[in-house]
Amino acid sequence: EDVKPFTPEKTKEIVMSLQQPAVFCNMVGNWPALHWNVEYLSAVLEGKTIQFRLGLKTVDLVPQFETSCSYVEATLEEFLAWSCGQPSCLSGPFSCYDYSKYWAYADYKYIARIFEDKPEIFQDVRWSDFGFPGRSGKESTLWIGSEGANTPCHLDSYGCNLVLQVQGRKRWHLFPPGDISFLYPTRIPYEESSIFSKVNIANPDLKRFPEFRNSTAHVVTLSPGQVLLVPRHWWHYVESIDPVTVSINSWIELDADHEARVEEAITRMLVCAIKSAENPSDGDLWLNPTEVEATSHEINLQYLNKAVSAYLKCQETSVSGQARSSSTGAKQRTNTSCKRKRREAGCEPESCTLLTQECDFPASKAEELQKIPFGPHLIQVLPESHKTSMMGAVAVESDGGDLLHENEGEQFGKLQCKRKRLLMSNDCETAAHRMDSDCSPCTSQTALSTNDLLDCLVNPRVISLVAQLLLERMRV
Repeated sequence: EDVKPFTPEKTKEIVMSLQQPAVFCNMVGNWPALHWNVEYLSAVLEGKTIQFRLGLKTVDLVPQFETSCSYVEATLEEFLAWSCGQPSCLSGPFSCYDYSKYWAYADYKYIARIFEDKPEIFQDVRWSDFGFPGRSGKESTLWIGSEGANTPCHLDSYGCNLVLQVQGRKRWHLFPPGDISFLYPTRIPYEESSIFSKVNIANPDLKRFPEFRNSTAHVVTLSPGQVLLVPRHWWHYVESIDPVTVSINSWIELDADHEARVEEAITRMLVCAIKSAENPSDGDLWLNPTEVEATSHEINLQYLNKAVSAYLKCQETSVSGQARSSSTGAKQRTNTSCKRKRREAGCEPESCTLLTQECDFPASKAEELQKIPFGPHLIQVLPESHKTSMMGAVAVESDGGDLLHENEGEQFGKLQCKRKRLLMSNDCETAAHRMDSDCSPCTSQTALSTNDLLDCLVNPRVISLVAQLLLERMRV
């Protein structure tokens, strides 16, 4: 009886071709996962503890990176009691953290891991409705947060992202790939597949980062039952705006990921080599908590070689497929499956790398968008008006009565399953607001630091060029 506005085939076509964020409505009405509120998940987990990241609600000019947060192990029942201000939490794991001052976030929780003893629950998530048969909760990630919970603005190196909002609302601030220079990218703290922005989107320091004025924010509030498409390499800053929020996401692999993995392997080699050469007692928290350890040069070199081999194998398969198609005269070109490596300054025909099956690039972006069935079931996330304040809202009404605001958002992103390093703090006043010395402006400092060098050396634009040169060398 549950009729979807788009067939799985059409939905996948939209997901794989649309190069701007959009919200799907009325696509998940029959998903059992819509009942995954915190109370339900608490009962399913039966007292199992998970790690929460805690940060201060006060807004500073410096992003609150994960290295400057505190971490606790707690049950969802304890999290609910704390978020409701119940006295029972005074002696629990959240006892040192005043709810009025802190937010808590159980982020990047791989459903396959936390529900490993209850695999039947994986089928509550049905990405087959979006054209990805067999993809369920097993390939998805869970996010549970309190009001104010957020992740610094970043882009995911791999894939595109589908995000289902289950409980509460989240505000997403999205920026196109071409805004990279306006967002001042950095790889410190280092985390594979995440490129962070030095700008605190919630309170930008325009004196340090004046080019941020030129960025174009696409902002939307995601409500329960809606699914957000975050296209490849779109920057995003996400914040929970209700007392309790629950989200589920899945990253969709793309052929372009092969080149991205080469770039990430190069970055890992350089960052680990240079940072590991520093005095380990200098207190520089350069490794993000999502990274277990700084891997050795030998391991990083193996990783790079595997990434290059996978890329070349993909290219050989693509070329041989094109040759067979051409020789039989049955060549079929489709705009809907076309993905190109996005470049900051635009895509020139001779410099673009075709990374998927053969296809023709649309004559214009307008022509491409005309083929997308926007309407009450698929809502564009439009650029924020320059006439409104940087965090101002413009409402767009969906046919379900929900309000989508052009200034709302959330973050997810890794294709690889990584273990969160447990950073337990015994001191209640630990630096939930600590920052690296490099992060704060210091007018008296004239000497360059290691991080200053790394910011330039592993800038995404530099790494992209190095990867192209390296792959050309391998082809020769």
